[in-house]
Amino acid sequence: MTRTGKVFGVIVIIIAVAVVGLGITLSRDTPCGPVPAPPANVPLMKAIVYRCYGAPDVLKVESIEKPAPTATQVLVKVRAASVNPYDWHFMRGKPYFMRLDSGIGAPKETRFGVDYSGTVEAVGPDVKTFKEGDEVYGARTGAFAEYVIVREERMVVPKPANVSFEQAASIGIAGTTALQALRDRGKLQAGQKVLINGASGGVGTFAVQIAKAMGAEVTGVCSTRNVDMVRSLGADRVIDYTKEDYTQGAEQYDLIVDMVGSRSLLDNKRVLKPDGIFVIVGGPKGGDFLGPMTTVIKASLMSPFVSQDMGMMLADSSKRDLAFIADLIHTGKVTPVIDRHYPLSEAAAAVAYVEEGHARGKVIIDVEQPALAPVAR
Repeated sequence: MTRTGKVFGVIVIIIAVAVVGLGITLSRDTPCGPVPAPPANVPLMKAIVYRCYGAPDVLKVESIEKPAPTATQVLVKVRAASVNPYDWHFMRGKPYFMRLDSGIGAPKETRFGVDYSGTVEAVGPDVKTFKEGDEVYGARTGAFAEYVIVREERMVVPKPANVSFEQAASIGIAGTTALQALRDRGKLQAGQKVLINGASGGVGTFAVQIAKAMGAEVTGVCSTRNVDMVRSLGADRVIDYTKEDYTQGAEQYDLIVDMVGSRSLLDNKRVLKPDGIFVIVGGPKGGDFLGPMTTVIKASLMSPFVSQDMGMMLADSSKRDLAFIADLIHTGKVTPVIDRHYPLSEAAAAVAYVEEGHARGKVIIDVEQPALAPVAR
């Protein structure tokens, strides 16, 4: 073997060892340990906390210090919050590569949940746009709690009077993801044909309605039990995936927004117009290390060899988009679909239900009062 060959072989071995070592490091779970005693001599609040990765039972209701706003912050008394697949990915710490940001061994940020709505309880002295008593909603880590604190310029916006706290709490991640997948990544125009795969889920129910509001011809894909619901949201056509494979039909689409990854990229390519766009929003859980990112990698490798635009999108935080969706609700063009309500004490059960992948629309955590409706079992 030449000197160059030996050097190359050593480099390959070093890279392989590094990759294996990284995989072992990222997959290591630190034990949860006991729940610490609440701090003394400070105001307390109830919050969902997770101090280790794992199944929903790692989510605990703890008494922790109630936050106080700094000069530019708003303190919100949470009325309702909503659950997203985003949440259980962080709970499990999977796929493992995300732990490079969220924490190796255990989560760096122990507060849980993102989407919230509620009433402003206090504001910092430099806050100009909010005052005590204002009804607001938005997105902030730690939303599964009696209180959440947000900087004025971040994800907190006024709640329209005729939009309920539960509806407002449902918007955050799901609503903005649907809007940006259609408008920004998908470049949807009036009159175009769009297919929503996973039309009955949290993002899907928003996507069907927003696409109709944009003037598109909408096809929704869902299971048998959700056909009537998706049709009631305004879908022009609904495909029951248990009876029909949408990738085997004669119809071609300008845009496919895929929440579930139930068909291969090549199958989707067949029903996408030559200049069409395929937007990956979610997908099957896949392996522990990369998870749904496997599909994204495949799309990136395929893109240079096909005429269609195929790739993933992640929603950007946008106060303007939060307000835009709330306005659609205010004017009756969008109605959030709410599947179940759970009290804060049953947040673990709520997350477990969403993780199963069969929720119809959004699942709400009622923080301030008991559940508004009996929890379906």
